[in-house]
Parts: sequence; C-alpha cells; structure tokens
Amino acid sequence: MINQRCLRHPDVRLIGAEGEQVGIVATRKALQMAQDAGLDLVLVAPNAQPPVCRIIDYGKYKYETVKREKENKHKRKAQDVKGIKFRPGTAGHDLQVLLKNARKFLDEGDKVRFLVQFRAREITHPEIGIEKMNWFLEQLGDTVQIDKPAGLEGKQMTMVVSPNKKAPVKKEKTDGKQAKDVQDSSETVQDHGDRQDTAPQSV
Repeated sequence: MINQRCLRHPDVRLIGAEGEQVGIVATRKALQMAQDAGLDLVLVAPNAQPPVCRIIDYGKYKYETVKREKENKHKRKAQDVKGIKFRPGTAGHDLQVLLKNARKFLDEGDKVRFLVQFRAREITHPEIGIEKMNWFLEQLGDTVQIDKPAGLEGKQMTMVVSPNKKAPVKKEKTDGKQAKDVQDSSETVQDHGDRQDTAPQSV
C-alpha cells in the first residue's frame, strides 16, 4: 500500500536511503531501488511538483513521525497560561498556598498569570496589588522572567511570568514607595473598611 501511493505518479523526486538527493526518476525505477534495498518507497510530499518520495524503513519513519508529534505537543503545552487569582487582603498561609501552586505550574513549563481582583474602595489603593506582585517575584527569584508587567485593567491587576532560570527578575516599581510586607498590605485594606478574603483561589 505504501509503495502503491507513489505509483500514482509517473515520476518522483527521490530521496535515497541515506538521505541523499537522487533527483527526478521514473517512479517504477524508484520502487525497484527501494525493493533492492529491502526498504519501502514512501510518499512524503504529495503536493510537490513532482511529488517527493523517500526510500526508508516505513516502521522507523512512522515511529519518528509520532515522536515528533509528541515533541510538538509538549512544546505547545509550554505555552499554556495558568491562573493565580487572589484579593488585596489575601495574606499569610493563603499566599503561601498560591505561591506553591505557581511554582508547580512553572516547574511544568507553564506560564503563570497573576490576577488581583479589587472590590469597592480597594481600587483606590492599587499600590497594594503592586506590593503583592513584587512579593511573588521576590519569592520566585531568578526562576522566572516577566512577560507582562503588572498593570491595572478595570478592577483587576494582572501580571504574566514564564519559567526562565537564566533571566534575572526585574522588580516592579511603585512610584518611589518601598513595598511593605504582605501582612501590612492586608491591614491597609481592613483599615478602609473592606472585607478580607482568606480563601485562596486559583484558576
């Protein structure tokens, strides 16, 4: 069946068993060369003019094709973006849980999108979101690079990082204000009368 596909064309551009370019030959001659070598004549580029056939072990060819598809699938997976969602008042143990999840995603080759969800008057203190983002960057250290710096979009602040053990992490600026520790950030929100959510959320 493999050889018969090539026979639909009178001439083919032939690649030899060692990967050498044989040139354009009559298809039946190419088939005879494959049979003499104890191999198969496989159509690898049917839309080319003339079509391209290769003398190869079809079993090995199929194995290599499946292997390449798996490698490509793995590379595509590395582009997945996993979400870490939290509130300005999220602190302590809850942040540690989210940090653990982020490290797991990064170790698996995924990008991570951090999202701070502001509610009510919390939006008047975006610097708290910046402090949270900086805290994650400090904890992750030089294992990540920033793909999208922290920025406010409506009532959400997002930041995207990806695994990169060689690239140094650039800490976000806070307009000259030094970042306070995580617990102080949560107290600031409470002082403005907003409710503190402690349940970690991850998307």
